[in-house]
Amino acid sequence: MIKAAAFYEKLDRDRVWCRLCPAECKLTAGKHGICRSRFNDKGKLVTDNYGEAVTVALDPIEKKPLYHFYPGTDILSTGPNCCNLKCSNCQNWTISQKKSNTMYVAPEKLVGLAAQHDSLGVAFTYTEPMVWYEYIMDTAPLLRRAGLKVVLVSNGYINQEPLKRLLEVIDAINIDLKGIRPEFYLKICKGRIAPILENIRLTAASPVHVEVTNLIIPGLNDSDEDLAGLVDFVVSVSDMIPLHFSAYRPDYKMDIPSTPHDTMLRAWQIATGKLKYVYLGNVVLDGYADTYCPRCRNPLIRRSWYRTEITGLDEDRCGHCGFATEIVR
Repeated sequence: MIKAAAFYEKLDRDRVWCRLCPAECKLTAGKHGICRSRFNDKGKLVTDNYGEAVTVALDPIEKKPLYHFYPGTDILSTGPNCCNLKCSNCQNWTISQKKSNTMYVAPEKLVGLAAQHDSLGVAFTYTEPMVWYEYIMDTAPLLRRAGLKVVLVSNGYINQEPLKRLLEVIDAINIDLKGIRPEFYLKICKGRIAPILENIRLTAASPVHVEVTNLIIPGLNDSDEDLAGLVDFVVSVSDMIPLHFSAYRPDYKMDIPSTPHDTMLRAWQIATGKLKYVYLGNVVLDGYADTYCPRCRNPLIRRSWYRTEITGLDEDRCGHCGFATEIVR
């Protein structure tokens, strides 16, 4: 469905300047932006993927991954056929980087589906929801009025003015911080890191619940310096932010061998010295997805893949020592 796009400026000769994300594409008539979802229609910026979903599925909230936001619940999940980064290792490249089949789901229908399936709410995920901006901004208020939660799983690549408006209508977000070096982002993701770092800071200062994920790619972002730098950045925002290290698998344009277990354990060791909550994902290592009280080490939540058992929480506090965990329930 085609709809007028938000955040753009008109230029001369029917050109438009998209201001939604840091790519800030300047488009002549008929041209699409880097995200493939916004194009210049005779001097007006429009989006042609409004409500066009690649899938709608019920997932565990832990799959996002969000470990500290209503653990153990299911959430209806959907996403668009687009992305505003071009990561060489993209694991969802068939729906983010290529044209794929979609189905139109009106905002009201999505709310109804979430309620029908007894879902926590809706997670906008799978590809890049930030470039589904108009659809999310229309749907999120309807979800909240129905008592449902709004979740994003995002690369965080958006300009601050649209992000500030978005933060008013969402409840939780997992931001994928792909590395800590600017040159990594430029070469591997075809984007800039600075806006993402600022957006993590901005989001963490809002009422929105934030978690961060880092995919560890051997030889590219797995050095001690890389890992420590990323951890230090997260700590500078808050040592209470859950950090998920995820193991890489070869995909799309990248054939580097998978992340070794030793690398994942090294990342965990570096991070746990400074952060309260660190998790290892996309890898079978017993205990590294469990949540422990940072103060007394009482087990709070046990996880086996997406099976979750809350064992030591009293509301949002440790049932043993009373530590305020900041886990949202």
